[in-house]
Amino acid sequence: MQEAKTAIASGEASIGIEFGSTRIKAVLINGRGDILATGGFTWENHFTDGIWTYPQSEIRQGLQQAYRDLANQVQERYGLALTRAKAIGISGMMHGYLPFDKQGNQLVEFRTWRNNITQKSSQKLTALFNYNIPQRWSISHLYQAILNQEEHVGKIDYLTTLAGYVHWQLTGEKVLGVGEASGMFPIDPQTGDYDQNMLERFDDLIAPQSYPWKIARILPQVLTAGQTAGYLTEQGAKLLDPTGRLQAGIPFCPPEGDAGTGMVATNSIKTNTGNISAGTSAFAMIVLEKALSGVYEQLDMVTTPAGKLVAMAHANNCSSDINAWIRLFGETLKAFGTEVETDKLYETLFLQALDGDANCGGLLSYGFYSGEHSVGLAEGCPIFMHPANARFTLANFIRTHLYGAFGAMKLGVDILIQREKVNIAQILGHGGIFKTPNVASKILASAINVPVAVMKTANEGGAWGIALLANYLTAYQAGQSLEDYLDDHIFAQAEIFVSQPDEEMAKGYAEFMQYYQQGIPVVQTAVDTFRHAI
Repeated sequence: MQEAKTAIASGEASIGIEFGSTRIKAVLINGRGDILATGGFTWENHFTDGIWTYPQSEIRQGLQQAYRDLANQVQERYGLALTRAKAIGISGMMHGYLPFDKQGNQLVEFRTWRNNITQKSSQKLTALFNYNIPQRWSISHLYQAILNQEEHVGKIDYLTTLAGYVHWQLTGEKVLGVGEASGMFPIDPQTGDYDQNMLERFDDLIAPQSYPWKIARILPQVLTAGQTAGYLTEQGAKLLDPTGRLQAGIPFCPPEGDAGTGMVATNSIKTNTGNISAGTSAFAMIVLEKALSGVYEQLDMVTTPAGKLVAMAHANNCSSDINAWIRLFGETLKAFGTEVETDKLYETLFLQALDGDANCGGLLSYGFYSGEHSVGLAEGCPIFMHPANARFTLANFIRTHLYGAFGAMKLGVDILIQREKVNIAQILGHGGIFKTPNVASKILASAINVPVAVMKTANEGGAWGIALLANYLTAYQAGQSLEDYLDDHIFAQAEIFVSQPDEEMAKGYAEFMQYYQQGIPVVQTAVDTFRHAI
């Protein structure tokens, strides 16, 4: 307790704030990475005029509430006012589209990663660059707006992501960490900056429109982990902490996306290591020795926060449908006069899944709340199917939803392992779905035939990861690499539990995936049928 109080009082603790899909979380950590206090704000995206979005007012409200909760916990736990910090880091859900004019006015609604509305743009840019440009990338959204002849495009002065926007508001700096920047526009691993050849190709492509900007000028400056990305301004301090207690002048690390902070939080930034973050979405990040032999729609080429090349298998949907069903079970129990604590409910039901059939007894689940690019769905419609001859049991029901949560992502991972022969010794699991030991991790290990490790810190999340990157500013200045910093100072004594692939489960999952892929047209039919029902 006294050590923590000393770190806070002397300004030697770092703050990390991450804007996740359903929760904004703030953490305060010491030099060893221990969490001293937390704060949070729950929010949900809005489906407005066909766009998944979050309004600017909620971004600001959530930022202030998460920080206020953090500061209040510091006051209650340690009897101290939070007035200064060693460093601050901002992270957010990856990529998306946030354009601004010269006066700093937001030109259109924030178009999040969840939107699958840029297929034409994505396909054209992928062909132009010979480089996969996913639909959720910022450049896909920009070019789609151009194809749509949207009036706001000619007014753009700055284009950024959610993490970049919040960082800009707090520091005045228009910058972005390389990991997040690599989801705005392709990065050249040799230079650590946007690919110059592709920048020029894009400018040539849109030259007939005669916009008053060039693409390189409206994108954020790219920084790598450890570089100072600005300082908390007086205006930023008032925005973050309206009470006025927090002092300006605190240094910031480069803002990053949740993909990058997930890699840091699982110490998966070295070559041939990988991690899988599972929450509203699911994505596998594998650090490569070399570039892939081909271009794959199911794989994004991004980077670690230090700039190393990464293959990313991303799925827009993962745990949302599981959460919905767990809530329903909780409501059912409550109707019978029994209330079960949420964590206990998840643990009990997840453990039930291990008693299910290896192939889920013929049940199928598609938790597609939004579109899923890897299976060709522009829009989503969650569906659970139980054929008349299926074994419809509780164990199979829960197991089916866990299998289905990783189904779309598995298609991309299979390309890496089976076609590209990428050597992956072990993958780190990251996210609340892995909280129950040896359930989701065992299923995932069997699905991809790679051991899946889960650290005790698996549920800490990206806020912890960006706080570690904030802490790293000092180590970087001392000449230590990010890899060595994490190994030596953060994860040297980490508790790790490893789930090995199970042969019977692997065979069952393979059978499940055959039916899973065959059932996609059913989902498309449901989307078409119910598109305008609500």
